Amino acid sequence: MIPPAHAPAFLAAHGWGDARILPLAGDASFRRYFRVVDGDRQAVLMDAPPPHEDPRPFIAVAEYLCELGLNAPTILARDLEQGLLLIEDFGDVRLRETVDEQLHRESEYYAGVTDLLVHLHARAPMDGLPVHGIGQWLDEVMLFTDWYCPALDIDVDRDAFRAAWAEVLNPVERDGLPRVTVLRDYHAENIMLVPGKDGLAHYGLLDFQDALVGHPAYDLASVLEDARRDVSPAVEAAMLARYREATGRDIEAAYWALAAQRNTRILGVFVRLWKRDGKEGYRRFQPRMWGLLERDLAHPALVPVRQWFDANVPASKRAEAWL
Repeated sequence: MIPPAHAPAFLAAHGWGDARILPLAGDASFRRYFRVVDGDRQAVLMDAPPPHEDPRPFIAVAEYLCELGLNAPTILARDLEQGLLLIEDFGDVRLRETVDEQLHRESEYYAGVTDLLVHLHARAPMDGLPVHGIGQWLDEVMLFTDWYCPALDIDVDRDAFRAAWAEVLNPVERDGLPRVTVLRDYHAENIMLVPGKDGLAHYGLLDFQDALVGHPAYDLASVLEDARRDVSPAVEAAMLARYREATGRDIEAAYWALAAQRNTRILGVFVRLWKRDGKEGYRRFQPRMWGLLERDLAHPALVPVRQWFDANVPASKRAEAWL
């Protein structure tokens, strides 16, 4: 986590020449993050090196979210050619650790997380975003057959896998619910609790540069079936009911289908991060992902996919393979 060579000049050009640059945790992409500290002020330096990364989607989505009254980081300075952004620092208090330490308030925190989506989904989707629909859903689940299955030496019927998913997801595509802005990586490690903020502004949003226009159930599935922390089933059910009551939209069937789609994709993505990118740490999440997926597959709407898994992926190649 050595800062890019051009970072000091960038910071100096924008009034942060005397600042210390300290490493922050990265993510699953090529992006890296650093905390910039100058006396009693601090900010975050995002290194999004071209051609691997483009910071412009992050800027556009951040500005859109702020226009809606949500709390995305303010862009303090930018150098698009070198892929550098200086952005507002939301601090270190993440939703994940806070809820884990205050489990008696889990429902309260997730009510705010759900209300944020209600607020976002009441507005027209952001212009210019890619559409996340049946074609993308089917392509994404194939990461399981393309990465997970070869890594565990499982010989599977790929065509039958895609056909089973099409049978499950086509009704979701045609359910008539309005499409919304989907943040896509909306989960407890990308939601900060910002001191001094109230209401929806208390929740600081991160990692939304891959936003799409898609189904309103998707981000709820992302945050309630979290790859990194277990949400209690009672809270999950309460938040689905809360969303339905606030919006009048019955997303339950789509929720289980898209949760299963997302969890299947993630099983493949985490193997790809391990095999292709050398990020072995993602292997530890696989037992939880299987636990979530097995629960999703128990839903009646998932019968075709459940039958494919039963015929193609033995128990020894599921969660227990990673323990």
